[in-house]
Amino acid sequence: MTASRSKRSFRPTVVRSPERAPGRTGRQWRRREHWHTLESGADGLPGPRRCTADVVVDCAVYEDGSRAASLPPQAALEEARRRGGFAWIGLHEPEAEHLAEIAEVFGLHPLAVEDAVQAHQRPKLERYGDTLFLVLKTIVFVEHEKLTATSEVVDTGEVMIFLGPDFVVVVRHGSAPGLTGVRKALEARPQMLAHGPAAVLHAIADRVVDDYLDVADAVELDVDTLESDVFSEAHADDAERIYQLKRELIEFKHAVFPMARPLERLTDGAEGLVTAEMGRYFRDVADHLSHVRERLVAYGELVDGLLSANLSRLAVQQNVDMRRISAGAAILAVPTMIAGFYGMNFRHMPELGWTFGYPLMLGVTAVLSGLCYRGFRKVGWL
Repeated sequence: MTASRSKRSFRPTVVRSPERAPGRTGRQWRRREHWHTLESGADGLPGPRRCTADVVVDCAVYEDGSRAASLPPQAALEEARRRGGFAWIGLHEPEAEHLAEIAEVFGLHPLAVEDAVQAHQRPKLERYGDTLFLVLKTIVFVEHEKLTATSEVVDTGEVMIFLGPDFVVVVRHGSAPGLTGVRKALEARPQMLAHGPAAVLHAIADRVVDDYLDVADAVELDVDTLESDVFSEAHADDAERIYQLKRELIEFKHAVFPMARPLERLTDGAEGLVTAEMGRYFRDVADHLSHVRERLVAYGELVDGLLSANLSRLAVQQNVDMRRISAGAAILAVPTMIAGFYGMNFRHMPELGWTFGYPLMLGVTAVLSGLCYRGFRKVGWL
């Protein structure tokens, strides 16, 4: 493994991905700025439909680095502008109608809103007027007793962030861990939170990349275990396990590698919503991301090497088996040859009349077979 890897005696905390909400259909109507829907439940009867408030994890207004008020999204932006602060809204798996209400209030671009609802986006940074739209892929480690050919090693989620001069709208999908801890940690640092929405963007990006590092440590343990199994004495065919780990690493890379360009743009101050001071913080996140990328490249190369080593060991084992089979066949050829001579139907065979012919035949057979066995043992075929 690489010299920079860190050995840990524990696995990092695993965030279990929440169950995804089933698809909802039914008659919808809007009342008092909230959407309502009648949908069929498991028993076929209409069930309650989530309103916008159900997908809002938290919504607060911040002023001078402190939490000033907790308000509904529709009122948060107006209060933030009145106070000269910003609003921070967290949403979990909103549907189109939920996000449409917020998009109307905050002036979010329809294309970005569509991406935030559908999810399954690559990490990217786009600008729509005075609003930035950042997509981050989250990674969680799926705990397992032993790596098998069907083990799920990593699970992905998504965090979409709308960043404006006076607001931050965060949308989570899939197994993306909750950001309540990020909010509390940032609220405990008012001097950092005073930098405005860019501070929230940095805190979320920093947490996502830190999770990458934790998952990389856990994946390293799987790589080490697989390496030990491939080179163990009781070696079996581990090709399927290696290939499964390789696929999981590719999924990990798809989340990490595209994130470099968005962070680079935030670091060099190409976007006006991020100040030069905050750019230094994003540079630190980019350094951590670079470290994760280097580790994933090293893991990928090692897994490729393990696949080649596994195939080589199987080929060597097959050669050993073939030599043993060939040696056994050569030893058995001696008595077969002698028995073949005695099975011939010639009229004049002087050996048939010897008194000690049968014991002599057995002795010659045993001696020749023993000499063959000794020769094969000496050259390492047996």
